[in-house]
Amino acid sequence: QSTWGGHCSMEVYQQRKAIALSVALPLSALVLSKVLLLLWKRLHRHRGEQLCSQTVEGFLGCIGNTPLVKINSLSEQTGCLILGKAEFLNPGGSVKDRVAKQMIEDAEAEGILKANGTIFEGTAGTTGISLALVARAKGYNCHIYMPDDQAKEKVQLLEKFGAVVTQVRPVSIIDKNHFCNLAKRHAQEQGNSIFTDQFENLSNFRAHYRGTGPEIWQQASGKIDAFVCAAGTGGTIAGISTYLKEQDPSVRVFLIDPPGSSLYNKVVNGVLFTKEEAEGKRVRHPFDTVTEGIGINRLTRNFAEAKIDSAFRGLDQEAVDMSRFLLKNDGLFVGSSSAMNCVGAVKVARQLGPGHVIVTVLCDSGTRHLTKFHNDEYLAKYNLLPKSSGNSLDFVLQ
Repeated sequence: QSTWGGHCSMEVYQQRKAIALSVALPLSALVLSKVLLLLWKRLHRHRGEQLCSQTVEGFLGCIGNTPLVKINSLSEQTGCLILGKAEFLNPGGSVKDRVAKQMIEDAEAEGILKANGTIFEGTAGTTGISLALVARAKGYNCHIYMPDDQAKEKVQLLEKFGAVVTQVRPVSIIDKNHFCNLAKRHAQEQGNSIFTDQFENLSNFRAHYRGTGPEIWQQASGKIDAFVCAAGTGGTIAGISTYLKEQDPSVRVFLIDPPGSSLYNKVVNGVLFTKEEAEGKRVRHPFDTVTEGIGINRLTRNFAEAKIDSAFRGLDQEAVDMSRFLLKNDGLFVGSSSAMNCVGAVKVARQLGPGHVIVTVLCDSGTRHLTKFHNDEYLAKYNLLPKSSGNSLDFVLQ
């Protein structure tokens, strides 16, 4: 029969088969291509989600989660595992990035910092740099008051980052013209402004209790015998010590205190006292030290939270020689407070003996200290030129 539903000759059958295939094959290819396209989109969307889960949100997302670094030279010579929390790898270049972020976010949460507001702070420079950057990231203004004897590169950075900088003569904290008092007063006088008050603001403590401390504990797998660092505001040692001792009360915490600071005597003898203050023999004001950002002669709210077992005195000469030692032997170019912290780590290692795990903080790099701490002409004025050029730690005194 010649109908489509009936019988047909072989020739007609082959013609119909060819027609059917000519229609079916393109349709099959079209369907297959659509299926493959759908699968490709799903695969790459999943990969995109994976990539997005590994990204961070802008400048603020880069703050924290810094590596815990084995300091090889110190570990080899002391027989202890000495680890440094590499805070100089924060996006603003220092441990103060954490504090700046926490203080501003807490102020936002409390409703005291509003859009286009101005942030005031009194600082030796490092906290100001972090505040200026966080302010930029969040759309605020920043006005920094600082002593006029700090490294000039800090002022230059602050200005580059958009902060207004007012430098003032260093005076006692009880003087109305102290840089912190000036910052506080001008914040109160200007509308839509806050004084972040890093010395007394417990957001400083919380930044390290919630962030730095837990990171250290996790990175060291909970195997820590001691923690040591210097104190300025006291927030770093307070937050980290409190967290570590909550995890393991046997962790020992030590303060390393620079010349002219009263905290050593506060920890060891219970009295806030320094002989330079009593004898009136200060060489530099307010502290007899070339280190910056550490040492203080008052008890701050942040430092009061610290859980410290004992303390060591550190010398400027030890810090200067330690900075050169670390650069030569480890390729670590550290700032003055980081160098002093490493001096403290060696002193702790000698006291505890070989086989212990000791953690400290590498607060910032040496790039902010080129005109002072890493400047031989400046150091020569105070007879502090580097004296040790070898591979020995003999420059760290007992």
